[in-house]
Amino acid sequence: MKIHDTAAFPNPGRVRIALHEKQAFDQVEFIPVDVAGGEHKREAFRAMNPSMTVPVLELDDGTFICECTAITEYLDAAFEGVCLTGSTAQQRGVIHMMQRRAEQYVMDAVGTYFHQASDAMGPDVSGERHKEWGLRQKQVALNGLAYFDEVLAERAYLAGESFSMADITLFMGLGFADFASVPIPDTLTHLADWRARVAARPSVLAMAA
Repeated sequence: MKIHDTAAFPNPGRVRIALHEKQAFDQVEFIPVDVAGGEHKREAFRAMNPSMTVPVLELDDGTFICECTAITEYLDAAFEGVCLTGSTAQQRGVIHMMQRRAEQYVMDAVGTYFHQASDAMGPDVSGERHKEWGLRQKQVALNGLAYFDEVLAERAYLAGESFSMADITLFMGLGFADFASVPIPDTLTHLADWRARVAARPSVLAMAA
């Protein structure tokens, strides 16, 4: 199988961590996508993913799977090892709930702020911008960080006592927040402790190497 991605980007990082957790990283061929050069907007890439986003998983039979959650679901079923998406109905439900919250409250909100209101992105890169909306999403992200701090005061990981794809999403979301200059308050000590534990996982260390 192949993964078309851009290694330094947050969403490809989510899938790479999942692969390391499943000890399957060396079973995938990575195809770099030049997003800065607009390769994701070209016809060949759009044929794989009309949303024009990375990563894209390409199976040996020519099937393309897009979206990090869907790719992680596939990897979790295709390879043995730690379960990232839940092995019972309750686990799957809670993991997917927290995964979506990690996307909506942090990853997506930070992304919207970065593209719509951050000084790092100009109109030539982002097109038409809506700064007020971007600033509102920055506040959504800050509220989300506070929410997850409360969650992590009561449990080791977002969905319970086991590491899951929800944790991967939030961890990469925090890295995106750092890059986008969205401050993570020092008062969120439970979130900081959780982040340090996740950063020390072999899968995360391997992804960052």
